[in-house]
Amino acid sequence: MKKSIIYTKTGDKGTTALVGGTRVPKTHLRLEAYGTLDELNSHIGWLNCLISDPEDHAFLLYLQHKLFTLGSYLATETEIKEPLPASNITEKDITRIETQIDKTDALLPRLNRFVLPGGNEPASRAHICRTVARRAERLAYHVAESYPVSEEALIFLNRLSDYFFVLARKEGSKTAEEIFWEQGDI
Repeated sequence: MKKSIIYTKTGDKGTTALVGGTRVPKTHLRLEAYGTLDELNSHIGWLNCLISDPEDHAFLLYLQHKLFTLGSYLATETEIKEPLPASNITEKDITRIETQIDKTDALLPRLNRFVLPGGNEPASRAHICRTVARRAERLAYHVAESYPVSEEALIFLNRLSDYFFVLARKEGSKTAEEIFWEQGDI
């Protein structure tokens, strides 16, 4: 079997092709959106290196697959081409992430103060995932201002930051190092 070529040289002039064939500048909003999902996916992989709970580990892998799916969706010229069914986020995906949020949150004490990122390394990595997920959501909404983006994709992105927040709290509580924001000088 012949080895695949890593570099194609098709982007050497600062453009790339969307799913649909249109070449766009590498600064195009869609690329910023799905590039941010790729960045988030990398952070999730890094976080998952420290996750010891098998269920959380498996769920993070599921999210990585879904983010790859969502990246494919955002790379598709939805205004002229129907995304492949495998590229769509569904109500089932939203329900799955909501179920995981609820299950994780049920393990945690009631929250009555703002939580600062930190506490331990897995919690800190989860907070990084949370903030990158929020940026990805903002960018997807920006894409939706000019191009069709499914409501399910936007809802799923909104739930991601909530999931990473509760996961950060869960991981932080393992060492009792959850850090709360205090008003005024410390």
